[in-house]
Amino acid sequence: MEKVSNIIPYFIKQLNGIVQEREIISLAYISIDFLLGYNRSDCIIHSVKDITSEVSDRIKQIIADLKTNKPIQHIIGETEFYELKFKLNEHALIPRPETEELVKWILQHEFTSALDIGTGSGCIAIALRKNKDAEISAIDVSESALLVAKENAKINEVEINFLLQDILKTTALPKADVIVSNPPYVLDMEKEIMLDNVLNNEPHLALFVPDNNPLLFYKKIAELAFTSLSKNGLLFFEINERFGKETVAMLNAIGFVDIELKKDINDKDRMIKATKN
Repeated sequence: MEKVSNIIPYFIKQLNGIVQEREIISLAYISIDFLLGYNRSDCIIHSVKDITSEVSDRIKQIIADLKTNKPIQHIIGETEFYELKFKLNEHALIPRPETEELVKWILQHEFTSALDIGTGSGCIAIALRKNKDAEISAIDVSESALLVAKENAKINEVEINFLLQDILKTTALPKADVIVSNPPYVLDMEKEIMLDNVLNNEPHLALFVPDNNPLLFYKKIAELAFTSLSKNGLLFFEINERFGKETVAMLNAIGFVDIELKKDINDKDRMIKATKN
């Protein structure tokens, strides 16, 4: 593995049979970008360039970690979300492409203040602030997650008002035009079908809800939001595809109007918007 052109074949050889080839190539390019700062076209331009023994050793270590099901985002300690760089560790969920879709939907609306509940890495709050001149606050129950989020706000040069708060014990929220949450929504019983790289590396606090109370967080947040949202304020949720209709019915019962259930790129019920009038 002396040259840049050898890196991708090396990844394929090492991970063949463990990961699908398309995924291996993607992992290789993420690693190359992280280690060398090369995108796909740079790899062609610099294909005959020698790589140092240090880079070669780092590549071998990355592959060894990938073989243990560790996510690439945790191995390199960062990820990209909404074209922004985010630091990551095991204390915050790895941002998903579906959540980018949610951010895009929110940014199609006008607002001057927003609150992100269960902010994790801070990806939603930071992406909103980076793309909208608005006052953004963000809540999380995990002190460790908030440390990650604060660092990400600094990296992306935005001001966010971060609050350490347990939403299930909260009695009132700050006033806002938009409230957004991607709360825990995976049922405990779904653990059995989850991939090991998620189950063993992501914070369970941010993932799971009891089987007998799947809307635990949604109902609590919706009730608080109905009081604290401004007139015509909007509530956005990322949801478990299984409970789209139930979530709509719950929002209806609380008094929200114009409730819209939206599918993600994989054609799954993944997002909801509701208006307080």
